[in-house]
Amino acid sequence: MNYWRVVNKCNKRPEARDLPPRSVQGRPELRTIMEGTSLYLPIAILLMQCSPSVPVTVSTMRHNVEVREFSDAVLSCIFHTERDQNPRIEWKKKGKDVSFVYFDGHFRGPFEGRATIEGATVKLQRVTQEDAGEYRCEISAPFDSVILGETNVTLKVLVPPHTPSCEIPSSAVTGSMVQLRCRDQQGIPPATYSWYKDSQPISLPRQANATYVINSHTGVLEFKAVAKEDTGRYSCMASNGVGPDKMCDGKHMTIEDVNITAIVAAVVVVCLVVMVCGCGGLLLHRNGFFSPGHRGRSFWISQCHGAAHISSQTLNRTEDMSNVNYIPPPQEHQDFKHTQSFML
Repeated sequence: MNYWRVVNKCNKRPEARDLPPRSVQGRPELRTIMEGTSLYLPIAILLMQCSPSVPVTVSTMRHNVEVREFSDAVLSCIFHTERDQNPRIEWKKKGKDVSFVYFDGHFRGPFEGRATIEGATVKLQRVTQEDAGEYRCEISAPFDSVILGETNVTLKVLVPPHTPSCEIPSSAVTGSMVQLRCRDQQGIPPATYSWYKDSQPISLPRQANATYVINSHTGVLEFKAVAKEDTGRYSCMASNGVGPDKMCDGKHMTIEDVNITAIVAAVVVVCLVVMVCGCGGLLLHRNGFFSPGHRGRSFWISQCHGAAHISSQTLNRTEDMSNVNYIPPPQEHQDFKHTQSFML
């Protein structure tokens, strides 16, 4: 407030102070206000003319969208323009190559006929794994100061677990290390696995000296040293929280003791057959039995080969009983093929 103006007003006579002024010239305070306003008015107008306008802006309500397979997915895109009321809207999908989803007012490629657009927001119907990926919404406004704006949306399609494939050996020997495997390669996100024995869940081991280990992420059940008590019917369940859990068909695994007597007997039989064939062949060779014109030569060799074949089969069966690794499913037997003749 102007000090001198207040002082002058107060120095007037009481009757003069109470009377209202007749004109603007008689009101010095009003004249002072008008003079101050005339100084600020050009500055306000200049600021209004120089203030920047908002260019085109693009945003989305959700940058990451997760939906189940065969359901609908909404890819939101919200834009504001400066002047252009009819901007160009484009949707693209990133991959090895950038492909158009929506261009020139139409959906393209696999999205044609199963997608709709409202404003700039796209709705995909019955999405599959082929639709998963990163999408980009682009808004072009040629009449704005900033003519291009964009935003990205990532679509993840969730797939419930499928029936896992299980690898369960039919038999093993006591004290051997055995692995049971379970795997589902189609579920998204990846499934976690749990094992069952005789329809009862096998709990995760909590002690360091446990005889088995379960990896719920890889689906491997490993026995460090199986025992007779581990005999039973095993099955595996896969779950990922998207759909119902799936279980593979159970398979019976038998744990057998090692037959030491059979192994020793088989080794002795093989050694005897080799000794008999070797010594007998040497004696016959000295007596001219293996001369080119002798009829019994081929007969003797075939008999020794047959005995060797039987002995090798016996030894192989015995070795299979003592196999300490994973036992694959039985394969069809192939006939023995002789690849080298005896040198006598």
